Amino acid sequence: MMEKHSLAGALHSCDILIVMSEQTEIMKSDGMREPFNHEKLLSSITRAGASRDTAEKIAAHLERNELHDGITSREIFEHALALLGKTRSHAAGRYSLKRAVAAFGPSGFPFEKFVGELFRTRGFTVETNRIVRGQCAEHEIDVVAWNDARLIFIEAKFHNELGLKSDLKVALYVKARFDDLLNAPVPWGRPGLTREMFLVTNTKFSETAVSYAACAGISLLGWNEPVKGNLHDMIETAELHPITSLGTLTSSEKARLFERGVVLCKTVAEHEEILGEIGLDSERRKRVREEAERVCHAVITAE
Repeated sequence: MMEKHSLAGALHSCDILIVMSEQTEIMKSDGMREPFNHEKLLSSITRAGASRDTAEKIAAHLERNELHDGITSREIFEHALALLGKTRSHAAGRYSLKRAVAAFGPSGFPFEKFVGELFRTRGFTVETNRIVRGQCAEHEIDVVAWNDARLIFIEAKFHNELGLKSDLKVALYVKARFDDLLNAPVPWGRPGLTREMFLVTNTKFSETAVSYAACAGISLLGWNEPVKGNLHDMIETAELHPITSLGTLTSSEKARLFERGVVLCKTVAEHEEILGEIGLDSERRKRVREEAERVCHAVITAE
Protein backbone atom coordinates (compact mmCIF):
# COMPACT_ATOMS: atom_id res chain seq x y z
CA MET A 1 0.00 0.00 0.00
CA MET A 2 1.26 3.45 -0.84
CA GLU A 3 2.13 5.96 1.84
CA LYS A 4 0.27 9.29 1.79
CA HIS A 5 3.14 11.23 0.20
CA SER A 6 3.76 8.62 -2.50
CA LEU A 7 0.04 8.51 -3.34
CA ALA A 8 -0.01 12.28 -3.74
CA GLY A 9 3.15 12.25 -5.81
CA ALA A 10 1.91 9.51 -8.09
CA LEU A 11 -1.53 10.97 -8.67
CA HIS A 12 -1.10 14.76 -8.49
CA SER A 13 -1.58 15.95 -12.03
CA CYS A 14 -3.93 18.56 -13.43
CA ASP A 15 -4.58 16.43 -16.49
CA ILE A 16 -5.38 13.06 -14.88
CA LEU A 17 -7.11 10.95 -17.49
CA ILE A 18 -9.98 8.54 -16.91
CA VAL A 19 -8.53 5.50 -18.60
CA MET A 20 -11.35 3.03 -18.09
CA SER A 21 -13.95 2.61 -20.81
CA GLU A 22 -17.45 3.90 -20.23
CA GLN A 23 -18.54 0.31 -20.95
CA THR A 24 -17.02 -0.91 -17.67
CA GLU A 25 -19.77 -2.26 -15.43
CA ILE A 26 -19.80 -2.76 -11.67
CA MET A 27 -21.72 -5.33 -9.65
CA LYS A 28 -23.95 -3.73 -7.01
CA SER A 29 -24.69 -5.27 -3.61
CA ASP A 30 -28.09 -6.47 -4.84
CA GLY A 31 -26.50 -8.41 -7.71
CA MET A 32 -27.49 -5.93 -10.42
CA ARG A 33 -24.92 -4.50 -12.84
CA GLU A 34 -24.62 -0.84 -13.81
CA PRO A 35 -22.10 1.26 -15.78
CA PHE A 36 -19.25 2.68 -13.72
CA ASN A 37 -19.90 6.36 -13.02
CA HIS A 38 -16.84 8.55 -12.39
CA GLU A 39 -18.88 11.49 -11.06
CA LYS A 40 -20.84 9.24 -8.70
CA LEU A 41 -17.58 7.96 -7.19
CA LEU A 42 -16.27 11.52 -6.79
CA SER A 43 -19.52 12.60 -5.17
CA SER A 44 -19.45 9.79 -2.61
CA ILE A 45 -15.85 10.59 -1.64
CA THR A 46 -16.42 14.35 -1.34
CA ARG A 47 -19.59 13.77 0.71
CA ALA A 48 -17.33 11.97 3.16
CA GLY A 49 -15.56 15.30 3.71
CA ALA A 50 -12.62 14.94 1.33
CA SER A 51 -11.60 17.86 -0.84
CA ARG A 52 -12.30 17.71 -4.57
CA ASP A 53 -8.56 17.43 -5.19
CA THR A 54 -8.22 14.44 -2.85
CA ALA A 55 -11.30 12.80 -4.36
CA GLU A 56 -9.89 13.19 -7.89
CA LYS A 57 -6.60 11.57 -6.85
CA ILE A 58 -8.33 8.64 -5.19
CA ALA A 59 -10.71 8.13 -8.13
CA ALA A 60 -7.83 8.28 -10.63
CA HIS A 61 -5.86 5.70 -8.65
CA LEU A 62 -8.84 3.35 -8.53
CA GLU A 63 -9.55 3.74 -12.25
CA ARG A 64 -5.93 3.11 -13.23
CA ASN A 65 -5.10 0.29 -10.86
CA GLU A 66 -8.23 -1.43 -9.57
CA LEU A 67 -11.21 -0.91 -11.87
CA HIS A 68 -12.22 -3.79 -14.16
CA ASP A 69 -15.43 -5.06 -15.67
CA GLY A 70 -17.52 -6.87 -13.06
CA ILE A 71 -15.78 -5.36 -10.02
CA THR A 72 -18.17 -5.22 -7.09
CA SER A 73 -19.29 -2.01 -5.42
CA ARG A 74 -17.91 -3.44 -2.18
CA GLU A 75 -14.43 -3.83 -3.72
CA ILE A 76 -14.52 -0.23 -4.93
CA PHE A 77 -15.63 0.85 -1.46
CA GLU A 78 -12.83 -1.06 0.27
CA HIS A 79 -10.15 0.36 -2.04
CA ALA A 80 -11.46 3.92 -1.64
CA LEU A 81 -11.75 3.49 2.13
CA ALA A 82 -8.13 2.33 2.38
CA LEU A 83 -6.91 5.36 0.43
CA LEU A 84 -9.11 7.73 2.43
CA GLY A 85 -7.72 6.28 5.63
CA LYS A 86 -4.23 7.31 4.55
CA THR A 87 -5.30 10.95 4.30
CA ARG A 88 -7.96 11.54 6.95
CA SER A 89 -9.33 8.79 9.19
CA HIS A 90 -12.56 10.68 9.87
CA ALA A 91 -13.21 11.02 6.14
CA ALA A 92 -12.93 7.25 5.90
CA GLY A 93 -15.47 6.95 8.70
CA ARG A 94 -17.93 9.19 6.87
CA TYR A 95 -17.40 7.40 3.53
CA SER A 96 -18.28 4.09 5.18
CA LEU A 97 -21.47 5.47 6.74
CA LYS A 98 -23.84 3.05 5.00
CA ARG A 99 -21.78 0.07 6.10
CA ALA A 100 -21.37 1.55 9.57
CA VAL A 101 -25.16 1.53 9.96
CA ALA A 102 -25.28 -2.05 8.62
CA ALA A 103 -22.73 -2.96 11.32
CA PHE A 104 -25.38 -2.35 14.00
CA GLY A 105 -26.38 -6.01 13.55
CA PRO A 106 -27.19 -8.76 14.03
CA SER A 107 -29.70 -7.44 16.56
CA GLY A 108 -32.01 -4.71 15.33
CA PHE A 109 -32.09 -2.97 18.72
CA PRO A 110 -29.22 -0.50 18.08
CA PHE A 111 -30.82 0.52 14.77
CA GLU A 112 -34.15 1.15 16.51
CA LYS A 113 -32.37 3.31 19.06
CA PHE A 114 -30.56 5.14 16.25
CA VAL A 115 -33.81 5.84 14.36
CA GLY A 116 -35.33 7.16 17.57
CA GLU A 117 -32.43 9.58 18.02
CA LEU A 118 -32.89 10.86 14.46
CA PHE A 119 -36.52 11.74 15.18
CA ARG A 120 -35.56 13.24 18.54
CA THR A 121 -33.31 15.76 16.77
CA ARG A 122 -36.38 16.87 14.82
CA GLY A 123 -38.22 17.88 17.95
CA PHE A 124 -40.13 14.68 18.66
CA THR A 125 -40.49 12.99 22.02
CA VAL A 126 -39.41 9.39 21.48
CA GLU A 127 -39.93 5.98 23.06
CA THR A 128 -38.52 2.70 21.76
CA ASN A 129 -40.00 -0.80 22.09
CA ARG A 130 -43.34 0.49 23.30
CA ILE A 131 -46.30 -1.89 23.77
CA VAL A 132 -49.43 -0.34 22.24
CA ARG A 133 -52.91 -1.86 22.33
CA GLY A 134 -54.80 -2.10 19.04
CA GLN A 135 -58.34 -3.27 18.35
CA CYS A 136 -57.42 -6.95 18.15
CA ALA A 137 -53.95 -7.32 19.66
CA GLU A 138 -51.10 -5.67 21.48
CA HIS A 139 -48.16 -4.57 19.34
CA GLU A 140 -44.55 -3.91 20.23
CA ILE A 141 -43.75 -0.75 18.28
CA ASP A 142 -40.06 -0.25 17.53
CA VAL A 143 -40.23 3.54 17.83
CA VAL A 144 -43.05 5.88 18.80
CA ALA A 145 -42.44 9.59 18.12
CA TRP A 146 -44.77 12.50 18.81
CA ASN A 147 -44.92 16.29 19.00
CA ASP A 148 -47.75 18.80 19.36
CA ALA A 149 -49.31 17.83 16.03
CA ARG A 150 -48.18 14.36 15.01
CA LEU A 151 -47.98 10.84 16.43
CA ILE A 152 -45.80 8.49 14.40
CA PHE A 153 -45.59 4.71 14.82
CA ILE A 154 -42.32 3.47 13.32
CA GLU A 155 -41.41 -0.02 12.18
CA ALA A 156 -37.60 -0.18 11.91
CA LYS A 157 -36.56 -2.93 9.48
CA PHE A 158 -32.85 -3.56 9.84
CA HIS A 159 -30.69 -5.47 7.34
CA ASN A 160 -27.03 -6.26 7.96
CA GLU A 161 -26.62 -7.27 4.31
CA LEU A 162 -26.77 -4.23 2.04
CA GLY A 163 -28.21 -6.14 -0.91
CA LEU A 164 -31.41 -7.04 0.95
CA LYS A 165 -34.58 -5.03 0.42
CA SER A 166 -37.71 -4.52 2.49
CA ASP A 167 -40.41 -5.98 0.27
CA LEU A 168 -44.18 -5.99 -0.19
CA LYS A 169 -44.67 -8.54 2.58
CA VAL A 170 -43.13 -6.14 5.10
CA ALA A 171 -45.26 -3.24 3.88
CA LEU A 172 -48.41 -5.39 4.13
CA TYR A 173 -47.89 -6.35 7.77
CA VAL A 174 -46.99 -2.75 8.66
CA LYS A 175 -50.28 -1.60 7.12
CA ALA A 176 -52.22 -4.31 8.99
CA ARG A 177 -50.61 -3.26 12.26
CA PHE A 178 -51.37 0.41 11.62
CA ASP A 179 -55.03 -0.34 10.88
CA ASP A 180 -55.34 -2.28 14.13
CA LEU A 181 -53.81 0.63 16.07
CA LEU A 182 -56.13 3.16 14.43
CA ASN A 183 -59.18 1.06 15.28
CA ALA A 184 -58.33 0.64 18.96
CA PRO A 185 -61.30 1.47 21.26
CA VAL A 186 -59.05 3.89 23.13
CA PRO A 187 -56.37 5.12 20.69
CA TRP A 188 -52.92 5.52 22.22
CA GLY A 189 -51.69 9.08 22.60
CA ARG A 190 -53.22 12.47 23.08
CA PRO A 191 -56.49 13.14 21.18
CA GLY A 192 -56.28 15.37 18.14
CA LEU A 193 -52.86 14.25 16.92
CA THR A 194 -52.43 13.20 13.30
CA ARG A 195 -51.50 9.51 13.38
CA GLU A 196 -48.96 8.20 10.88
CA MET A 197 -47.11 4.97 10.17
CA PHE A 198 -43.50 4.91 8.97
CA LEU A 199 -41.54 1.96 7.66
CA VAL A 200 -37.82 2.69 8.02
CA THR A 201 -34.98 0.58 6.65
CA ASN A 202 -31.23 1.03 6.33
CA THR A 203 -31.22 -0.39 2.79
CA LYS A 204 -33.80 -0.13 0.00
CA PHE A 205 -37.42 -1.04 -0.71
CA SER A 206 -38.68 -3.23 -3.52
CA GLU A 207 -40.64 -1.49 -6.27
CA THR A 208 -43.86 -3.24 -5.21
CA ALA A 209 -43.35 -2.09 -1.60
CA VAL A 210 -42.92 1.51 -2.78
CA SER A 211 -46.04 1.47 -4.95
CA TYR A 212 -48.12 -0.27 -2.28
CA ALA A 213 -47.02 2.12 0.47
CA ALA A 214 -47.92 5.13 -1.68
CA CYS A 215 -51.41 3.70 -2.21
CA ALA A 216 -51.90 2.54 1.39
CA GLY A 217 -50.74 5.73 3.12
CA ILE A 218 -47.55 4.31 4.64
CA SER A 219 -44.51 6.62 4.72
CA LEU A 220 -41.24 5.00 3.65
CA LEU A 221 -37.81 6.08 4.84
CA GLY A 222 -34.83 4.24 3.38
CA TRP A 223 -31.21 4.94 2.53
CA ASN A 224 -32.22 6.70 -0.70
CA GLU A 225 -35.99 6.86 -0.19
CA PRO A 226 -37.43 9.44 -0.69
CA VAL A 227 -35.04 11.23 -3.04
CA LYS A 228 -34.76 14.16 -0.61
CA GLY A 229 -35.03 13.82 3.15
CA ASN A 230 -34.05 10.14 3.12
CA LEU A 231 -32.27 8.27 5.90
CA HIS A 232 -28.81 9.21 4.63
CA ASP A 233 -29.81 12.89 4.41
CA MET A 234 -31.22 12.82 7.94
CA ILE A 235 -28.02 11.34 9.36
CA GLU A 236 -25.79 13.89 7.63
CA THR A 237 -28.02 16.86 8.47
CA ALA A 238 -28.26 15.92 12.14
CA GLU A 239 -24.58 14.85 12.29
CA LEU A 240 -25.66 11.72 14.13
CA HIS A 241 -23.02 9.30 12.96
CA PRO A 242 -23.07 5.82 14.54
CA ILE A 243 -20.29 4.62 16.82
CA THR A 244 -19.69 1.82 14.32
CA SER A 245 -17.95 4.52 12.20
CA LEU A 246 -15.12 4.68 14.74
CA GLY A 247 -11.96 2.79 13.88
CA THR A 248 -10.48 3.41 17.34
CA LEU A 249 -13.04 1.10 18.98
CA THR A 250 -12.98 -2.69 18.74
CA SER A 251 -16.10 -4.68 17.88
CA SER A 252 -16.43 -5.91 21.47
CA GLU A 253 -16.15 -2.35 22.81
CA LYS A 254 -18.89 -1.19 20.44
CA ALA A 255 -21.05 -4.10 21.60
CA ARG A 256 -20.59 -3.05 25.23
CA LEU A 257 -21.65 0.48 24.33
CA PHE A 258 -24.76 -0.90 22.58
CA GLU A 259 -25.63 -2.72 25.80
CA ARG A 260 -25.62 0.68 27.53
CA GLY A 261 -27.86 2.19 24.86
CA VAL A 262 -25.03 4.23 23.31
CA VAL A 263 -25.21 4.31 19.49
CA LEU A 264 -23.97 7.80 18.53
CA CYS A 265 -20.51 9.29 18.01
CA LYS A 266 -21.97 12.48 19.47
CA THR A 267 -22.67 10.74 22.78
CA VAL A 268 -19.09 9.47 22.98
CA ALA A 269 -17.69 12.90 22.07
CA GLU A 270 -19.75 14.68 24.74
CA HIS A 271 -19.52 12.04 27.49
CA GLU A 272 -16.03 10.58 27.43
CA GLU A 273 -16.63 9.04 30.85
CA ILE A 274 -18.84 6.39 29.21
CA LEU A 275 -15.69 4.96 27.65
CA GLY A 276 -14.22 4.47 31.10
CA GLU A 277 -17.26 2.40 32.05
CA ILE A 278 -16.34 -0.16 29.39
CA GLY A 279 -12.72 -0.36 30.50
CA LEU A 280 -10.81 2.12 28.31
CA ASP A 281 -7.84 3.88 29.91
CA SER A 282 -7.40 7.66 29.73
CA GLU A 283 -5.22 7.58 26.60
CA ARG A 284 -7.68 5.36 24.69
CA ARG A 285 -10.60 7.49 25.85
CA LYS A 286 -8.93 10.60 24.47
CA ARG A 287 -8.21 8.99 21.10
CA VAL A 288 -11.76 7.70 20.71
CA ARG A 289 -13.30 11.02 21.75
CA GLU A 290 -11.13 12.95 19.30
CA GLU A 291 -12.06 10.63 16.42
CA ALA A 292 -15.74 10.89 17.34
CA GLU A 293 -15.53 14.68 17.22
CA ARG A 294 -13.84 14.61 13.81
CA VAL A 295 -16.28 12.13 12.29
CA CYS A 296 -19.26 14.20 13.40
CA HIS A 297 -18.09 17.71 12.63
CA ALA A 298 -14.93 18.06 10.57
CA VAL A 299 -14.77 19.08 6.93
CA ILE A 300 -11.56 18.61 4.96
CA THR A 301 -10.34 21.74 3.21
CA ALA A 302 -8.16 21.86 0.11
CA GLU A 303 -4.74 20.40 0.79
